[in-house]
This record gives sequence, C-alpha cells and structure tokens, in this order.
Amino acid sequence: MNIPRVDLPRIVVVGCGFAGLKFVQTINSKQYQIVLLDKNNYHTFQPLMYQVATSGLEPDSITYPIRKIFKGKKRFHFRKTSVERIDTEKKQVHTTIGPIEYDHLVVAVGATNNFFGNQDVEKYAVPMKSLLESLQLRSMILQNFEEALNTSDIEEQNRLMNFVIVGGGATGVELAGALAELKAHVLPNDYPDLDIRRMEIHLVEGADSVLAAMSDLASKKSYDFLKKSGVNIWLNTRVESYDGETVITNKENFASKAVIWTAGVKARTLPGLETGGSKNGRILVDDRAKALAHEDVYVIGDMAEMRSDENPRGHAMLASVAGQQGKWLASNFNALARGKETKAFVYKDKGTMATIGRNKAVVDLKKFSFSGYFAWLTWMFVHLMLLVDFRNRLIVFTNWAWRYIKYDRGSRLIIREFKRSEPNIKQTETTKKSSV
Repeated sequence: MNIPRVDLPRIVVVGCGFAGLKFVQTINSKQYQIVLLDKNNYHTFQPLMYQVATSGLEPDSITYPIRKIFKGKKRFHFRKTSVERIDTEKKQVHTTIGPIEYDHLVVAVGATNNFFGNQDVEKYAVPMKSLLESLQLRSMILQNFEEALNTSDIEEQNRLMNFVIVGGGATGVELAGALAELKAHVLPNDYPDLDIRRMEIHLVEGADSVLAAMSDLASKKSYDFLKKSGVNIWLNTRVESYDGETVITNKENFASKAVIWTAGVKARTLPGLETGGSKNGRILVDDRAKALAHEDVYVIGDMAEMRSDENPRGHAMLASVAGQQGKWLASNFNALARGKETKAFVYKDKGTMATIGRNKAVVDLKKFSFSGYFAWLTWMFVHLMLLVDFRNRLIVFTNWAWRYIKYDRGSRLIIREFKRSEPNIKQTETTKKSSV
C-alpha cells in the first residue's frame, strides 16, 4: 500500500463517517501514525441527503474531500479502497489495493439498509443510505414525472405519481415533507400539462405513531404538519411485498412505481470480525470501545454495541452518538500516549430534531420540546453548524434562502439515469386477479 513505517504505533481507521471523521480530527498524530481507509474520497453529511434526493441541494454541498479535511495533519495517510477482510491474528487489513498491518484498528463503517429479509422489496424499492442512492432517488422522482407526461394511460400515470415512503422515522418524515413541498410549489410549474393534484404521497409506518423515538409532542405535531401538507399517513401498517407496481400491506394496497425505503438500518459487516455474542449483527464492545472478541480492535458508531444499564441493547444508531464516540476514543488514545487514565464512554444527549418542511419542525431537548417556526430555525442553524466547512455552510444557506424566497428548487437534473427493475409479472397478474 506504499505507506512508510515509522517508529510510532500505527492506527488504521476504516470508514470516514461521523465516527471516523471525529476520531481522525481529534487524534494526536505526533503520537501515532494514522491510516484512514474509505471506499469514497469524501465525507458525506448524511442528515441532508434527503434534500439531495428531492432536488433541494446539489451533492457537493453536503460532501467534502477527505484529503482537504485533513490537509496539513502530520503522519496522516488516506487511501481510497474497499476492505475485503480483517486478519486479527496477523493484525492485517486486507483491501482491494493490498494488505496493511496495524497496531490498533478502529472500525467505523456505519450501517446499511435493512429490508428484514424481504427480497422483493429490496429489489424494487429505492433506499437512501448513501449519496449514490440519493442521486438515484432524485432521478427516479424526476423520471417518473417525465414518463407520466408521455403516457395517456391514467392508471400508469397514477402508478408513476403515487409515492409510498416506508418508514415513519426522521428520514421518512423529512422526505414526505419535502415531496409535499415539491407538489405544492415546484412540480405544477415544471409540468403544467400534468394534473399534479393527482400526485399522492403515502407514509407507511409499522408503529402506532410517526417519529416514535421522539417525544409525544414531536410525534403528534409532525403528524399534524404532514396531514396539513396533504400526506396520507398509514400507522400500524406493514409492507408485506412489492412487485415493482403494487405494494401489498396488511391493511391497504398501493399502485405505485415509486416506493422509497427508509424503514430500517443494520450494522455493516466486515469478514474476519466476530460479533462477540451480539444477536443483531453489531459488534459487542466494552466501555472503552474495545471489541470483546478481538485484541487491539476498537469499534465505534453504528457498528458498536456498547451495553450499559441505561442502554442494555447499546446506544441508538445516530450520527450524534457516532461523532461523540469518535472524539472520545481519540481522546482516550491521546491520554494513553501521555500515560494517563482512559475514560468510559458517556453519551451526552443534546436533543433530537426533524423538519417537516417550510416553517415546520420539531425539536426535543433534554428538559422540553417545541415545534413550529422557531424549531425550524433551530433545525437549520444546527445543521448548518454541523457541516464540515464554511464553503458548504455558505452554499447550503444560499440554497435555502433562495428556495424560501422563490419557492424554487434548482437541482432538478437527471444526471445519473435511474434504471428501473422489471416488475414481477407473475406476482402482478396474481395481485390483479385477487383484487378483482
């Protein structure tokens, strides 16, 4: 891999999400040699990916080059590669560009989509867990309206203009709100030959409330905001199958060629790493983030299952948890280098929030919750400040200001064409017969 060996312990970090980013930013590279591995050469600010998918932002406004983030950091090396397996016996990471040895390994590769074994949904639905998937979703949304414009088949138009979002968590709620804004302010101007009033947005949630992880106030307010925006909300509803044209649930069936999956995530896996007894795919670690099944392997972020009395199943898979763990673990390594004691991880809950569209958001803080216009301003300020660079903040703020004043979204471009999977003909015919 052509990385020089120096007389310092080498820490290999896998993944530059929130956990890996904060770790490398905080670690003292005068005491360690740092090697960062990631399949992309950029860091993505995932909380705003839904705005890329709904034409609100361009992808470069929520991404930043990894090498530029750590420009000037001594004894730091970045390699764009994918990890194939970990050899914990030889303390090697095997990648697509060759192996590399480590003294300490920090794994922070995050989470991926969880379809709960539903293979047909996985084949036909569009997820949104990466920047590439966000761009595919944007293309799918725009292509659907282009196709609807060119067909006189009313049923086909309905399938193309009916959007089914599966999952009522923060991502699903924010997506539904963004699509409702597109319907109200943008699409009627772009497609005057289409009756955009026939566009339907369905939010399907298996629990008895949206934003179930937040407070009752946030859940109720977000439900009301979505209903006022024209979103159909289906609670206690589970998707059973999807053949590319019809969504089958335990309550209602939906004719749709636009199913968006936000219903669940699961930890990514790396061959060679054992879970240590965890039954949900995450890797069990102690209160210092050390993997229970391996020596000199540390796991942080969504992959880590750090159990405690307060969190018997581990911490929630949130960006805030990942970022805090990355900074905390690096501080522990810095303490070790100075011969000082390390500290157990304690998560500081600074609150959660979600936006449902223009002037509408919900915020949960430790002692109180609020919603509406001031919650929306709070949401915008916090997300702007969390972006990596001033340039990103300026671009995002300018886009938001223009959109607020002009009711416009300027990124309605089909650059990466969406390739639709062919529908399951047999299942479709069976569905049609049963509905008759």
